[in-house]
Amino acid sequence: MRLATVLLCASLNCLAASSIDLEKLMSAPFAAELTPGPGGRVAWVLNSLGARNIWIAEAPDYKGRPLTTYFKDDGLEIGGLHWLPDGSGVVFTRGGDLEHPGSVNPNPALNATIPEQAVYVAMLATVGARKLAEGHSPIVANDRVVYIKGGQVWAVELMPDSKPVQLIGSKGTASELIASPLGKAFALVSTRADHSFIGVYDMVQNQFRYLAPSLDSDLHPAWAPDGRSVAFVRIPAATIAPRFGPTPTAKQPWSIQLVDMANTAKSRTVFEAKPGPGSRFAINSGGTPLLWGDGRLVFPWERDGWLHLYSVSTDGGEPSLLTPGDFEVESMSITPDRKSVIFSSNQDDTDRRHIWMTGIRAGESPRRMTPGKSIEWAPEMLENGTLAFLHSDTRLPARAAIQTVTGSRDLAPNTIPADYPAALAEPQPVMISAADGMQIHGQLFLPPSGGAAKKPGLIFFHGGSRRQMMLGRHNMYYYSNAYAMNQYLASLGYVVLSVNYRSGIGYGLNFREATNYGAAGASEYNDVIGAGLYMRGRADVDPKRIGLWGGSYGGYLTALGLARGSDLFKAGVDFHGVHDWTKLRRGIENDPEMARVAFQSSPMASVDTWRSPVLLIHGDDDRNVPFSESVRLVEALRDRKVHVEQIVYPDEVHDFLTHGHWLESYRAMADFFGRML
Repeated sequence: MRLATVLLCASLNCLAASSIDLEKLMSAPFAAELTPGPGGRVAWVLNSLGARNIWIAEAPDYKGRPLTTYFKDDGLEIGGLHWLPDGSGVVFTRGGDLEHPGSVNPNPALNATIPEQAVYVAMLATVGARKLAEGHSPIVANDRVVYIKGGQVWAVELMPDSKPVQLIGSKGTASELIASPLGKAFALVSTRADHSFIGVYDMVQNQFRYLAPSLDSDLHPAWAPDGRSVAFVRIPAATIAPRFGPTPTAKQPWSIQLVDMANTAKSRTVFEAKPGPGSRFAINSGGTPLLWGDGRLVFPWERDGWLHLYSVSTDGGEPSLLTPGDFEVESMSITPDRKSVIFSSNQDDTDRRHIWMTGIRAGESPRRMTPGKSIEWAPEMLENGTLAFLHSDTRLPARAAIQTVTGSRDLAPNTIPADYPAALAEPQPVMISAADGMQIHGQLFLPPSGGAAKKPGLIFFHGGSRRQMMLGRHNMYYYSNAYAMNQYLASLGYVVLSVNYRSGIGYGLNFREATNYGAAGASEYNDVIGAGLYMRGRADVDPKRIGLWGGSYGGYLTALGLARGSDLFKAGVDFHGVHDWTKLRRGIENDPEMARVAFQSSPMASVDTWRSPVLLIHGDDDRNVPFSESVRLVEALRDRKVHVEQIVYPDEVHDFLTHGHWLESYRAMADFFGRML
């Protein structure tokens, strides 16, 4: 038995017989990057115990099989999947930091040489992959693989021993490569310090042009089906939001611009958001935020306070609301006939995601495509009419699946280990009252019956903060792992509460842009206290044994709870948390009042009242939250004789790249809480 289980037995009349093996609980692979291909094919990335591979499935049998053969937990990510036009293979990126492409490559496995980030091709007729060139984000245009290296655009032929050539040399950093429908050109975003352009490179003419360059930030290019024009999102200058504070409206509303390729110097405005709610461009995650349908453009907008889909004619005019109701849309894609859009949302099921479809013109009510209580996202309608998507449930993490007229099924069911735990806690939806009265959603994990009447309680805070935890395994790898850990803690005898605090997504614009949240006043602390009082008031929780844990933004709230509420919270585990907003808040340099509020909103401002023991866990190559955030905190806590334990992973990034680091951290957390609570 694990040490934590042994220690818990002493205080809980021994629940070890019903506890779950953590290693087995985290043994099921996680699927991501679902990518449709020609002829009804589909590909995805499968992360199994840290070894990442590309899997594919083809019509008509759709039996998933691996396309690559990597076996080590080496911390090398795979992403940026792109099918060859004839469906004979997939190009992709392996290695590097896919969240921060082009940065120094991470090396969490501590290899003698830093692994490279490179573009590969894997052919369906063979096994394994072949390196094409160093770089990332590949697409295929005019029979060449186009990719990014050092912020610039390069190309390489598919045949062996081809030499890469640089296509574009520009001041900006390239991103968002997207090939034209006929594959003879591609568009990109060129990002500068305070603005960005949309560019198009003609592969036949070897000509590069910027589309209606302006002083603004242009993003998310989308080609017309005939390739004769490009639409994109324009965010006006001076409306970029400051980080980690409420910004519900913009000085100047965002718009959709359209450029005719026959006259690239000018654009025309197809749509402009109205002032007020929705004037700031927002999208949750997944898919392309601007879709070109049959004569209409589909886009997200928060005009009514919820992130919904709208469409507008490419000639302009009034937009049509496609998804009315008190819910939010997440990932979306256009159907092959370009007459409908399929999307995931929490309509009629607030703390889950399901797939819906609706026409791109007003008047059609969305219809749900995936029944039941699982969680579905990343929908893609394949060329043959098969619906492909990713899904999870209360027991199993993300898997690739299809739905046909005969029903739904997983594409690779044989990848689930035979000894994966069968019985897990069914998370219960709960509502808690924050200290200021706001109603907050959460998920409650109850331990097996038996043992002591009153059990220790643990409260989990997700990161982001633009996230929403759900009633099942999450659609992000980081939080799928966190869900598994909450299940494990419940099996050990803890009552576990996962809190969807204010400033998260899923509950509308006003909830996400909550008054004085984050660096503008830490109003989420009301939710921390409310969660603690909820747990203290439960008949099955020992009020003297309540702990906190979370990562990133959740690490911030964990630290804030321990610093301000050590009387209520007896111990905490803080993964790579933010401890001083003045080091991360954008726009603070010339605003003393903003700096003062940001510091007062930070755990470091209340470190004098911090008494509860804490375990700090951080990788020192973190590109999201500086490692120095933990260094400064531990120094301050030691000066005040607070009990601090630490786990440091040299050369590891924010979202741990190695499966071994997740396992080690979670074992250490269980051990820590076992001793402290």
